[in-house]
Amino acid sequence: MKEMLWDSAAAESATGGKAQGNWRATGVSIDSRTVEKGDLFIALKGENFDGHDFVKPALEKGAAAAMVSRNIGENFSLLIVPDVAEGLWDLGTASRKRTHAKIIGVTGSVGKTGTKEMLKLALAAFGETYATVGNLNNHFGAPLSLARMPKSAEYGVFELGMNHAGEIALLTNLIKPDVAIITTIEAVHLEFFADVSAIADAKSEIFLGMENGVAVLNMDNVNFPRLKKHAEKQGLKIKTFGAAPEADFRLVSYENIPDGIHVEATVNGKKFAYDLQAPGRHSALNSLGVLAVVDALGEDFHGCLKNLSGYSPTKGRGQVFEIVTKGGKAILIDDSYNASPASCRAAFEVLLARKNADGRAIALLGDMRELGKNSADLHALLAEDIVARDIDLVFTCGELMANLYAALPKDKRGGHYADSAEMAAKIMDELRGGDAILVKGSNGMKMIKVVEKLKNAL
Repeated sequence: MKEMLWDSAAAESATGGKAQGNWRATGVSIDSRTVEKGDLFIALKGENFDGHDFVKPALEKGAAAAMVSRNIGENFSLLIVPDVAEGLWDLGTASRKRTHAKIIGVTGSVGKTGTKEMLKLALAAFGETYATVGNLNNHFGAPLSLARMPKSAEYGVFELGMNHAGEIALLTNLIKPDVAIITTIEAVHLEFFADVSAIADAKSEIFLGMENGVAVLNMDNVNFPRLKKHAEKQGLKIKTFGAAPEADFRLVSYENIPDGIHVEATVNGKKFAYDLQAPGRHSALNSLGVLAVVDALGEDFHGCLKNLSGYSPTKGRGQVFEIVTKGGKAILIDDSYNASPASCRAAFEVLLARKNADGRAIALLGDMRELGKNSADLHALLAEDIVARDIDLVFTCGELMANLYAALPKDKRGGHYADSAEMAAKIMDELRGGDAILVKGSNGMKMIKVVEKLKNAL
């Protein structure tokens, strides 16, 4: 039986609203399409929709009640508040106040969701752990995630995202982390920032919601001194991870093994090792950040290594499939959820790790968005990484990726397409058995169309 999260009296108290009917909710939902029996449905308004239009369908599907800003019927179980978005925020605030859980905030330019999922697995070794579902990390997702946190949770892991300065400051003052980890700082969302240093400053806003906590930082990143200064200004203790000799959790080496990597590391000069069901150096580094968080929480990180070894990438973030081409079986790496120069370089490494000795490494790439005025150059510069790693063939789609295609040596050019739909329609003719195939692009490019075509071909 699901734990009761909110009843009508508690929700009234949290929001200052007026409950209609006596009800008990075991979940919280903002989407009538996926609402489950027992949920409190939050009737948010957007630019192109009004959640009030979906209250009746949500209740008919079994929602316990709906949070609304107007009375839509005397026979409905409701929580009537002046503003639904503010009401959701109030629920999140009340959840944070009542919980006894240790709260971990996760941000960074890349690797947030993977690190959050690793933390969820690792901390489960020590107690009931709740974590943000998917990437609900914005001004709606963060309070929703808090409102959903069970009262019995001992640890809460929350992903915080942004693409403008000031956004994380707002979220961290809601979440109030005891420990915060910044995975790394890279050239992401440059359309909205003057430079990468400004991105570091914006990510450091996560420290503003903390008191007497611990900041976990990537010592290898060029912006580490800047991040450290922000954390120290807030009076936080600092733990570090990375390959740097001075790092508290230091990566000594990693090697590819079937279905993942073997990691060797040191802490306080003592060696330890573990396996991950996830490829790439970035996975090794992020896992060490996770262990640093566990240590910062006062737990013996050795006790979570077995749990951590069970981590594997989530949908669109490096999942690996065996597919069938016209010439036989091939390997597909689905990294279609998002893309930046840094994440592309990491994905190229994963692609080469999956390449067979007698096969080809094939990259199918869509535009990287929100890179600002130097976007064309940042796309073209990926040609250097492709040549250096000797990726065999590259297929691109989108206006921005045309810059990469033009910069590639002719023997690396597979083809260029207008969009992911055209690529999906035509790419099967270019592939053969033994290929290792990477699909990657910004979410707006809908590279998932290419993934689904390849998974369902033949």
